[in-house]
Amino acid sequence: MEDNERYIVSARKYRPSTFGSVVGQEALTHTLKNAVASGRLAQAYLFCGPRGVGKTSCARIFAKRINCLSPTEDGEACGKCESCKAIEQGASFNIVELDAASNNSVDDIRALTEQVSMPPQTGRYRVFIIDEVHMLSSSAFNAFLKTLEEPPSYVIFILATTEKHKVIPTILSRCQIYDFKRITIDDMASHLSYVAAQEGIEAEPAALAVIAQKADGAMRDALSIFDQVAASSAGHVTYDKTIASLNVLDYGYYFRLTRAFHDGNVAQALLIYKEIRDAGFDSLFFINGLASHVRDLMVASDPSTAPLLEVGEEIGKQYTALAQSLPLQWYYGAMRILNDADLNYRTSGNKQLLVELALIRLCGQGSQPLRSAAPSPSAATSNAPAANSPAPSASSAQRQAPSPTTLHSSPASAPRAPHAPSGASVRPAAPGARHTPPPAAGVHRMPHSSPAAKSQPASPAESEPAPDSSQPPAGLSRPYSPEEFTAAWHEFANSHHELPLLTTAMLAAHPHHLGEHRYAIGVVGQAQASTFDNDLPTLTEFLRKRLSNENIVVGVVQVEPKARPKKLTPAEKLRKIIEDNPKLGELLNEMDAELV
Repeated sequence: MEDNERYIVSARKYRPSTFGSVVGQEALTHTLKNAVASGRLAQAYLFCGPRGVGKTSCARIFAKRINCLSPTEDGEACGKCESCKAIEQGASFNIVELDAASNNSVDDIRALTEQVSMPPQTGRYRVFIIDEVHMLSSSAFNAFLKTLEEPPSYVIFILATTEKHKVIPTILSRCQIYDFKRITIDDMASHLSYVAAQEGIEAEPAALAVIAQKADGAMRDALSIFDQVAASSAGHVTYDKTIASLNVLDYGYYFRLTRAFHDGNVAQALLIYKEIRDAGFDSLFFINGLASHVRDLMVASDPSTAPLLEVGEEIGKQYTALAQSLPLQWYYGAMRILNDADLNYRTSGNKQLLVELALIRLCGQGSQPLRSAAPSPSAATSNAPAANSPAPSASSAQRQAPSPTTLHSSPASAPRAPHAPSGASVRPAAPGARHTPPPAAGVHRMPHSSPAAKSQPASPAESEPAPDSSQPPAGLSRPYSPEEFTAAWHEFANSHHELPLLTTAMLAAHPHHLGEHRYAIGVVGQAQASTFDNDLPTLTEFLRKRLSNENIVVGVVQVEPKARPKKLTPAEKLRKIIEDNPKLGELLNEMDAELV
């Protein structure tokens, strides 16, 4: 192969050579061009930012421009004069580059500063570019300070770093600081499309968006990844070939999981997870990817945060369309669940089970916000549709927010507050409240009453009028037996597998009857009580419909954990045996013996 046919990687071949060809740094390059045009040049510059965003390239372009003998009208170097050609060929003595990562000693800096005394042979300035300047040792920084503070008029220093916080303050104070930003996905995809056209490569926009996202804001990385994908796809870069080449999890998996969460379909979610594992993806990689997906859905659900969505245009439309299927509160809970799974993954003894439990919790969360909570007795009659009226559509039902049941009371009709079971603490209402305030996420809490509350009826401004319990709605107050209630209780627990935490608690213990039509599920601690926040409205609504009685209320009662019996030591066990058998003690005394 001849030299003029030798392959050059895209990151070098398409390295910017003018300010206008720098991708994604328009404001910064405009400032540099104005500084040159106005003659306001500083003695030292610090270019800082992530890797691959154009820091060193801008330093070389800047050095070429200030030495150009005949710049263009738009403020760029001409590229034709003697100085420009020497710089482009790497033969100019006006530009000195030092890689501080491998030349970070005092001797290296002294060798550099010795060259400062030599004026430029052609052009006006000598430019010293020190890359990765934060890698200099403390003594090298100190040796460099004096020269940096008072360089000759023809010398300009340009320092570049990816970690500005590691550069000592005395260096920072002597430089003009320019912060390079991460390059956006749209800018990178647009530039990759240009490179593909120049190279005669067919590339799908969705594939270029994946490459840009994988590059994480670095244009150099994006060009290197593009070369890799182009080589593996034989000049036709498609979305499928790109995700296969880069080992990227397809968006399709995440969108299918979102629909499973929406429907509360646990079986479908677990099967999709199995597909992902069978495809060779690591479970921790999947958890982190799913967390990013949920975050993207959340920002896509609100037009004001949509610009935070860093995906391609085609994928962005899918996010926007799907984001409205779940309420905003669901996203907050989902990200908390996935963050907990990520934190516990490394210490978990059964990592697959950990991920599957997270998916089950997400399915349980996803189905609940789309169901209406059980209405209060008064609301049931006022909001009930007429006999011949059509049922509400599914979309309108999804838009209705859950409304927690409110327990009204009045001096004439309110039942007496039941006593809590022994060892239990019923959650009290807020001080001075007439009835239990609706807690977040629709938790049904047991009402709390006091003698003062019974003797002093609330004024109309303080509470809503209580429903007339003496005239219950027809068909909504049917008497039922304890056996019927128990049957309905177990029917719900055996049929609602999408609510595993609630149904497990239901099957483990029979509900405690607090009097009238009030029942409670005993839980230990606030954390366990919070688990049932979204599920109790669904249970209450089911029981009311099944037993045709709108007065049924199911709540949460916190109980004290049972104390475990103390474990006796061997010596304590022997003493207890003697205490329980006095004759054995007398025998031991007569024999002058003891148990050991």
